[in-house]
Amino acid sequence: MARKKSLAAQLVQAYRDAQKAKAAEARRQEREQAQAERAAAQKRQQRERQAAQQERERQREQARDWERAQKEAERQRAEQARKAEQVVRELEKREAARAREAEQKKKAAARQSVEAARLVKQQASEELRQEASRRTAEVEEQVLRLQSVLASRTTALQSRRPGVEKAVLNRGSDGLTAAVDAALAAVPYPDGLGGVRRSAYAPETRELLLEVDLPGQSVVPTAVAYRYKASPPTVVPQPRKEAEVKQMYRTLVARLALRAIDEALAVTPPALVDVVAFNGHVNAKDRATGKSIRPCLVSVRASREAIEELVLDEPELDPVECLRRLNAVVSQHPYDLEPVRPVVTFDLSKYKWAPDELDVVAGLDHRPDLVALDPIEFEHLIRRLFEAIGLKAWVTQASRDDGVDAVAVNEDPIVGGLCIIQAKRTKNTVPADSVRALAGVMHDKAAAKGIVVTTAWFGKASHDFAQRTGRMELIDGRGLKALLLEHLGIDALIGLPKLPPGWQTQDLR
Repeated sequence: MARKKSLAAQLVQAYRDAQKAKAAEARRQEREQAQAERAAAQKRQQRERQAAQQERERQREQARDWERAQKEAERQRAEQARKAEQVVRELEKREAARAREAEQKKKAAARQSVEAARLVKQQASEELRQEASRRTAEVEEQVLRLQSVLASRTTALQSRRPGVEKAVLNRGSDGLTAAVDAALAAVPYPDGLGGVRRSAYAPETRELLLEVDLPGQSVVPTAVAYRYKASPPTVVPQPRKEAEVKQMYRTLVARLALRAIDEALAVTPPALVDVVAFNGHVNAKDRATGKSIRPCLVSVRASREAIEELVLDEPELDPVECLRRLNAVVSQHPYDLEPVRPVVTFDLSKYKWAPDELDVVAGLDHRPDLVALDPIEFEHLIRRLFEAIGLKAWVTQASRDDGVDAVAVNEDPIVGGLCIIQAKRTKNTVPADSVRALAGVMHDKAAAKGIVVTTAWFGKASHDFAQRTGRMELIDGRGLKALLLEHLGIDALIGLPKLPPGWQTQDLR
């Protein structure tokens, strides 16, 4: 039985076997499926791995591409940076080159500027040296002009004499002075040395009165020379010694005086002019007051004969000693404008000389009464008296004579000078105011002496005033009567109505 199973068992076995087969098949299929799944999974995994590998490769490639791009970008940036640096370097090079060029130009300009400054400085120095030489030459030329002013005088002035003679024939004394003034004004002088000349003529004494404006002290150069000083660049004077400047001016004044006198004698005929009375003045400012002054620095009366004895062209001639020989009055300090009292002192523009034809003495009676003379006769009698005493005298015109009846000149070089004379033909005492008024006229005309002559007498106040002034003389009727008798031989009468105080009867008779 055991070997023989039942159908059911077989069926069950078969079922079981079938189930087992099915299970085995299922397992096999499962295994195959699992294998297939595993194979698929492997393939999938492989594909995934491949895909991942590809993705990784792609990513790596992308990374490589990115890296390459980065490197390329970096390279490009580096290249750009390099190019930029190169551009910068080029710019820096060009800038440096420009800077070097600018620096070179600046240095060249600086060198040129320094050279130009050096040349300008050198030129300025040369110009200053030339200026020093030029100014030195001007000083030497001026000194030569001062030294030669006497020797270089015009020698053809005698050709003017016919014109002067003709002027005298046509217009008298006024014509002579006009012709002389014109002739002397035409004489050429070095710059700054020719002054204004004014003249008057006294025909009765054949005397030409000449007044000349002398140059001021500035005409003498106070520098010996000029030199160039390097630091600071300038031209500085080399001062002349003060004593030398003053001596040069003193000598110049003397030269100009001699030249003016010589020229005045040269243009005037000897028959008309025998003596020249010269006064040299200078127009200046008083340093103490600031006012204008006109001091007389030299005054001299020289005859034609005395001047002709001089050799004015002699280089060794000392003009100051020459004037001293002519008894001239010369300022001891002309540079300091120290004035002198002129030998002939008067204002040429203020005096008009009266006609001198009246011969009073010839027309007088043997014993004329002075009080009975008319005023003109009395004034001319006084003129003749002073001429007989030894003075040069001229009667002024009756009108606008500033209270001056006569002008007399004392030729004595020591005590001489201009005398203002008033003639009082009166029967009464001369008022003291008249004497004081004459003192004012003396001051106005810079007269050396004042004389009042009268037919009457003076009071004590007049005598006291005249004594105080020290430059006035009062001549009363008694003194006048004695002088007329002594010098003119006129035994005059004085017809006063009463006997003056202190007089005697014989004083009138």
